[in-house]
Amino acid sequence: MGRSVFAAVATAALCVYGAGTARAEPRADVRGDINSDLRERIVRAIGEADQPVESLFQARRRARDAAEDAIAVLRSEAYYAYGVEADVGEGEPPRPIVEVEPGPRFLFADPQVAWTGEAPDQETQAKGREAMDITPGEPGRAADVVAAEGRIVAAVRESGYADVSADPREVIVDHADDTVRPTFRIDAGGLVRLDGLVLDTEGRTNPAWLIQLRPWTPGDVYDPEDVAELERRLLDTGVYNSVTVALSAQDDVDEEGRRRVLVGLEDREPRTLEFGASYSTTEGFGVDTRWTRYNMLGRADTLALVARVSELDSRLGADLTLPHWRRAAQTLHVNAGAYRNETDAFEETGVGVGADLRRRYGANSFVTVGGSLDLTRSDEKDSRTLSPLGRDLIIGAVFGAVSLDRSNDLLDPTQGWRADLRLEPTYIAGDESLPYLEIATQGVAYMPLDSQAQTVLAGRLKVGSLIGATLDIPASRRFYAGGGGSVRGYAYQAVGPRLEDNTPRGGLSLVEVSLEARRKLTERWGVVAFVDAGSVGDEMTPTGENMSVGVGVGVRYDLGFGPIRADIAIPLDADKRDGAFQIYLSIGQSF
Repeated sequence: MGRSVFAAVATAALCVYGAGTARAEPRADVRGDINSDLRERIVRAIGEADQPVESLFQARRRARDAAEDAIAVLRSEAYYAYGVEADVGEGEPPRPIVEVEPGPRFLFADPQVAWTGEAPDQETQAKGREAMDITPGEPGRAADVVAAEGRIVAAVRESGYADVSADPREVIVDHADDTVRPTFRIDAGGLVRLDGLVLDTEGRTNPAWLIQLRPWTPGDVYDPEDVAELERRLLDTGVYNSVTVALSAQDDVDEEGRRRVLVGLEDREPRTLEFGASYSTTEGFGVDTRWTRYNMLGRADTLALVARVSELDSRLGADLTLPHWRRAAQTLHVNAGAYRNETDAFEETGVGVGADLRRRYGANSFVTVGGSLDLTRSDEKDSRTLSPLGRDLIIGAVFGAVSLDRSNDLLDPTQGWRADLRLEPTYIAGDESLPYLEIATQGVAYMPLDSQAQTVLAGRLKVGSLIGATLDIPASRRFYAGGGGSVRGYAYQAVGPRLEDNTPRGGLSLVEVSLEARRKLTERWGVVAFVDAGSVGDEMTPTGENMSVGVGVGVRYDLGFGPIRADIAIPLDADKRDGAFQIYLSIGQSF
């Protein structure tokens, strides 16, 4: 497996290198007294020739085409008094030439906004002029004129004028004083106030549930962000193939002049059946099955029956998700199931129920509260005598969690940061009576090293503590480290203290640190170098002592929605219980 992965990377790298060493000729030579930046833009617009010139006729045609490209660049960069001449040089074969005299650069002067219909209110007019953002004396680029018009329209629409449009603008290029004088002609339309929702497609969704999702009250002034938020709320449920949200026609108003919002929903298939399989050299085989029923209650709900069988963990259960429960952007999740976990450190069999309520803030930030109740049989070794220790336990827990995401992509971020914090008070009853508080927090940051984010540094820090606990708590509730989502290069639970017979013991605190350097080679292929470190401690306070370190490299292949990754890692603190290396395959970046 390792040889095939690295062969693919080597092949991709050679392809990139080979492509970079080939020399191509421009379609025409650019001559004239031109500054380097403008010359580069013109050369880039003219482009490269696929084949060499074969005749004088072909050379003249290429020169004329190149001259048109040069003129387009000059006009876009505010050189309106240009001189451009197509020519053909002597020699065999003849060489296309473009002589360029850019002339003076024209500058903006006296930009104006003219309202062609009924003018909006004074505040909106001021917002439109401010959004124009054209500074007299700056170069009068054509792209800046187009962008300014778009900003004006957006600012007016955000003020409640949903039907705003731009009439043909007037741009005077004055050769007498080398200026560009744009006048933007804007038809604001009327101020729009919103009415209720109308579901204009048939399906399984209950219209009464849909109405409660609107982020406005009838009579409110139109805000495009409110309409976008409604669409986002519906898409977040995951039960629709497509969602459309739009205002009714301008003449479709009620007695008070309010406009309705029309919602179109295309339901996904009501049922799906999914199968999955996994394999790891240290964790063995695993098989997953999931049967899902969508929108059974008519409120974008999801009911799933799940089953997993593996050498490490097995589970049979049901999960019910109710998005926008009792209020918008709030999701209720209820689950119940039976499970069995068999690891080197412990064996645990149990049944449990749980529920949590998650509220979304912004695009990808959440606050979650919930609780769980488990009846378990825990089998492990006594840390002092190494004798078998079986306990029947009742474990109750409540938790609160905060997740903030300011990164630019869920599966392949290149800049920004993420932070998570979870507090979970737990009480264990039965053969033991043990209260404690689990605290876990993690921070991740991404820093691009170039403007195109071809090279990115990514870092992760995770810290955990079991406050008020001792090593008498069940082994299944302690911290462990090692494995693909922890310290690569080590097997699952392989990092941290062990009993005298080499059984992982776990600990009361955890520190994990990871650093990756990610580099894109082509549009699809990339490589990664990384170092992971982790420590599991006997004390409640995380100290980071006795760190175990793993290093490795990997490849990434972009699937379009996210990368598939293959990593190989080597433990630097290996002993006889660790393998020489570990291989990990997954979708998405490691963090």
